[in-house]
Amino acid sequence: MKSEGKRALGRPTRRWEDNIKMDLQVVEWDMDWIKLAQDMDRWRVLMNVVMNFRVPYNAENFLNS
Repeated sequence: MKSEGKRALGRPTRRWEDNIKMDLQVVEWDMDWIKLAQDMDRWRVLMNVVMNFRVPYNAENFLNS
């Protein structure tokens, strides 16, 4: 008997939500991020902080040139 569908091999692909959770663990954030995301100004500030951890400091010079 042949199955109709195939399951992808390897680990499951990461979702956007999984990436957000991992990024917030880096900055040791323990609040409910879903509620925070509803306040656009506070969410933007938090994402800027998180992105500073992901991008090396010297990359800013490279991106601006």
